[in-house]
Amino acid sequence: MEETKKVGKALCMYSGGLDSQLAICVLKEQGIEATALIFTSPFFGDSSQAKKSAEALGVPVMLVDFTDDLVELIKAPKHGFGSCLNPCIDCHARMMTRAGEIMDEKGFDFVATGEVMGQRPMSQQKHALIEVQKTSGIGDRVLRPLSAKFLEPTAPERDGIVDRERLLALEGRNRKPQIELAKKYGIKDYPSPAGGCKLTEPQYSSRLRNLMNNEGLDDKRLIRLLNHGRVFRLPGGTLVFAGRNKSDNEAIRTGLRGPDILFRSFTVVGPSVLVVAPKTEEDIVLAQQICASYADHKGAAEVGVRCFKPARKPEDLKIAVVDRELLIPYMI
Repeated sequence: MEETKKVGKALCMYSGGLDSQLAICVLKEQGIEATALIFTSPFFGDSSQAKKSAEALGVPVMLVDFTDDLVELIKAPKHGFGSCLNPCIDCHARMMTRAGEIMDEKGFDFVATGEVMGQRPMSQQKHALIEVQKTSGIGDRVLRPLSAKFLEPTAPERDGIVDRERLLALEGRNRKPQIELAKKYGIKDYPSPAGGCKLTEPQYSSRLRNLMNNEGLDDKRLIRLLNHGRVFRLPGGTLVFAGRNKSDNEAIRTGLRGPDILFRSFTVVGPSVLVVAPKTEEDIVLAQQICASYADHKGAAEVGVRCFKPARKPEDLKIAVVDRELLIPYMI
């Protein structure tokens, strides 16, 4: 009697980008049961689109918060940073370690990634892929379907779970092969290759470094708020967040805590301004001016600003509008 081939189970590290979508398609084409593992964090922005694209591929989704891991790595990256505050090699290794733990716990056969050799200058060179694999402790149970033929055979290939001949040999930064494969698999919704990790962005890295050197990185609320609106460091050392739009304002309002103050313009459309544990009266006055001056005041001399403090009755103030050029030096 012919032996029935075992159906392999792959835990696929998934960003929602085209490469991670293609990796799942290549595996599913071989009958592999794939699950999309999405690491979530304020450092990665909104994960909803990645979740949506995985569901469109017809695979289960697993969400895992990766914020604490990244905070630890940012404080002391073994392999250093990239061009900004991005500990890419250490980050990929830690992700792979976490994926390996889940693989063992949930009974997956191997971990897969959408990495393409040579596509990224720091984290996807061949030596970096090998270093990540070694550092993570996952051994040869990680498969990179898109560049597998440039790499040594892995355990799932040797065990007959995956057919190596049906894996790919993509390399470099040319996206044309991936775009052609997307057409083949009917993938139409995918983001541009730029973006994804906030830590690779100069402005965000500057904000994060400022936060790390002052309040530290233990308050996830403040890390989350770095993604919203304008951020100021006032002369007395106070941290201030000011919304640019409705979405920012809603996020900033949820950040109010015990020692904080929240200002909102109420006579005209304008920002919500969160003052984090104000350190001086002068900083409070400046924060009020930020609220008034970035409102849609249409040249008015004053703006009505409502002051909120936890467990206190709101107070209405009239705040003078100042030239925004005077406030820009405090912006991070």
